Amino acid sequence: MQEIELKTVIKACQPEELTAEEQHLLQLAIEATRRSYAPYSHFCVGAAVRLACGAELSGSNQENAAYPSGLCAERTVLFYAGAQYPDEPVSMLAIAARGTDGELTYEPTGPCGACRQVIVESETRARRPIRILLYGRKAVYVVDGIRSLLPLCFSEF
Repeated sequence: MQEIELKTVIKACQPEELTAEEQHLLQLAIEATRRSYAPYSHFCVGAAVRLACGAELSGSNQENAAYPSGLCAERTVLFYAGAQYPDEPVSMLAIAARGTDGELTYEPTGPCGACRQVIVESETRARRPIRILLYGRKAVYVVDGIRSLLPLCFSEF
């Protein structure tokens, strides 16, 4: 039997080390956490995307008493981008969260498995990777493409 080792590269930095464009997108994601509807989990997530054309959009998680009927912030904004700008690739995605205490999370928050697969589909659709910024008070994690967070993903790209 052969063992295969998979490597993930994630860069950790402080917000001031990012470009002005990246800092702005993170701020949009942080602001979007305040528009979250999370009466059950009290975990408020915001996401923002920058499209290749320069347009920026944001979204937040929206929960529902029928729990699977809610939607994560990442899917909210990616589906909105696809519906409003179907031919524009997503070049960057920023994610931020507030914990149950209402404070921005200390550790960067990554997307759930379902959101990771939707990001794979967004990359596949555009045939290019998406730069992902995960905000935390401790650091910002920078990931160049979802395959670092979801190796061996289901995709043709």
